[in-house]
Amino acid sequence: MEAVTASPSAPELDSPGLYSNRELSWLQFNERVLELAEDESLPLLERVKFLAIYAANLDEFYMVRVAGLHDQVDAGIDARGPDGLAPSETIERIAERTRELGHRHSHQWDEVVRPELAEHGIRVVDCADCDRDELEAVDRQFSEGIFPVLTPLAVGPGRPFPYISNLSLSLAVWLRDPVSGTETFARVKVPKEVLPRFVPIGDNVFVPLETIIARHLDQLFPGMEIVRHDIFRVTRDADFTVSDEADDLLRAVEDELRRRRFGEVVRLEISSSMDPEMRSYLVEQLGIEETQVIDVDGLLDLDDLWSLYEVDGHRELRDPPWTPGTHPAFADPDDGKAKVLAAMRAGDLLVHHPYDSFASSVERFIKEAVAEPDVLAIKMTVYRTSDDSELIPSLIRAAERGKQAVCLVELKARFDERQNIEWARSLEEAGAHVVHGLPGLKTHAKALLVVRREGAGVRHYVHIGTGNYHAKTARLYEDFGLFTTDREIAADVAELFNTLTGAARSPSFRKVITAPEHMRPWFLDQVRRTIEAHEAGDEARIGLKLNSLVDTRCIRALYEASQAGVPVDVNVRGICCLRAGVTGVSENIRVISVVGRFLEHSRLYGFRRGEERLWWMGSADLMPRNLDTRVELLAPIEDQGLRDEVEDTLERCLGDDTFAWELRPDDSWERRRGGTRSAHRELMERALERAAVDARVDGP
Repeated sequence: MEAVTASPSAPELDSPGLYSNRELSWLQFNERVLELAEDESLPLLERVKFLAIYAANLDEFYMVRVAGLHDQVDAGIDARGPDGLAPSETIERIAERTRELGHRHSHQWDEVVRPELAEHGIRVVDCADCDRDELEAVDRQFSEGIFPVLTPLAVGPGRPFPYISNLSLSLAVWLRDPVSGTETFARVKVPKEVLPRFVPIGDNVFVPLETIIARHLDQLFPGMEIVRHDIFRVTRDADFTVSDEADDLLRAVEDELRRRRFGEVVRLEISSSMDPEMRSYLVEQLGIEETQVIDVDGLLDLDDLWSLYEVDGHRELRDPPWTPGTHPAFADPDDGKAKVLAAMRAGDLLVHHPYDSFASSVERFIKEAVAEPDVLAIKMTVYRTSDDSELIPSLIRAAERGKQAVCLVELKARFDERQNIEWARSLEEAGAHVVHGLPGLKTHAKALLVVRREGAGVRHYVHIGTGNYHAKTARLYEDFGLFTTDREIAADVAELFNTLTGAARSPSFRKVITAPEHMRPWFLDQVRRTIEAHEAGDEARIGLKLNSLVDTRCIRALYEASQAGVPVDVNVRGICCLRAGVTGVSENIRVISVVGRFLEHSRLYGFRRGEERLWWMGSADLMPRNLDTRVELLAPIEDQGLRDEVEDTLERCLGDDTFAWELRPDDSWERRRGGTRSAHRELMERALERAAVDARVDGP
């Protein structure tokens, strides 16, 4: 390919116009989720699911990212990113965009999806829409199961405005004493933490819990006149920082978790029908700005639609079920059980979740290690794991059997802190060595090391993943896992564990790439070498598969590669601060986002330089937090067949014309339509074909 030089009119590479705002780019990602909820070609309950995902995503965004922006404004910090927007400007744009998307979200539920559900026999109705028999069921539900749980809180002398906890749904009630004429405010929390949000009153007939409570307010405030009532919801700052000086990290995290409930209010969602006087009262009592108030048409807190998605039956309203299969290399033809350690001795292996089973690969790996008498030690990192995972219980059994069991539990994994604290205590009680990471860093690397006695020495068996050791998300998240006994990779991983558990300085690794010290320089060097190969006349290309692309220096390097004429293909699920297709800067960069049935989660780094094709996989995105404040791990994929597999996966994502969006030069995302290719469908078909070939090879 002929080198393309920068146009004389091309902007400087530090120009704010070349960098998208991180938070606004995230909102574009969530809009892609919303577009799936609006896609009438998808099964109806799948659209319900995407409505719930959109709402849950937005909650976390406000609790963490928007809260951080408010902290900057309150502290008087003008921390502008490369896009040039001040925190206050970003907050304003977020509020404006959130309102626009919120109207679409509410409209899709109230005017489109809910009526279609009713056509299929799943009715979500207000009390006003119930017939006599249904109202009798509502009244019975209230008296028997709802009323005893409620606690009305009135404001008055000696009764200050109540504390409203994070993400709680509430009824705001204005009362009048018919005798004295005194008016007062009361709040009734909707206890959806202990009761169904959508209360079943018949065969697939559901009534929102808050509407049932509203119907019976006279029973909560006997003798009082209900002047008006409406719904509101508060979102608070749920992020926190644990001091590196804390003597007891576990106790410090527990203390911060308790403080999280009392974070500053960052968002007030109210029903758009709320009376202006009540709205003003809530704004005043919560001490917030008008820009923090979001008017919602219809139901609030649609994250709870997950419960409707899980309604029994109606398989025709869902995607066809998918059951991951056992990777052919792990399948024993004699008993059908996975044999992981033996397969690893034959060569490197790559599993691709959710197309390959997590249970018959990763979980089987640690189970075999626990049961194998010659295994001396098992070490693993835990960032997020599920309560039904076999991994931690297996590690506990290993400790109980006298093996060296080591677990690096990241206590600061946001929103998984409580679960990780519980696992850490259980491991310690069983005699396992538990480490909580390095000061100032989160351990985000995904690694599992097994040490087995073989002959006069030992062999190391290693698993390195792009995703968490989490059984539930492994059925929904797309991730790669590398199984290897490569001596140099194994030695690197062993030294990484020693660095994390001991007091050693970070070593110079043989093959793996780690953050925070090495990954950014490594990436910039790989881009530079690829540019040099192109300038020398060799075929050159950069292919990346990421969750997020944010780091300014890495983006600048990709711009330089594009200006030199190197094709750059990026498959990014979420945030992308790079601007593609800008004249003189990024004409050679293509950015595709695939959002669909599975959540794209793997991180792949590929560089082609002539005959040389290099691929790495691991836990890190190109974000400052990954490169500067996290322990991350990338491993090379050296087997040619495995390189072909990851390259094929990237090509399928880039070629998706059904669930893919392409980044345009004006910073908008345009969905590809009218095609026939879906990366997720093709990868499911590839997994089935591989299993069928293996069955034919091993069959009679």
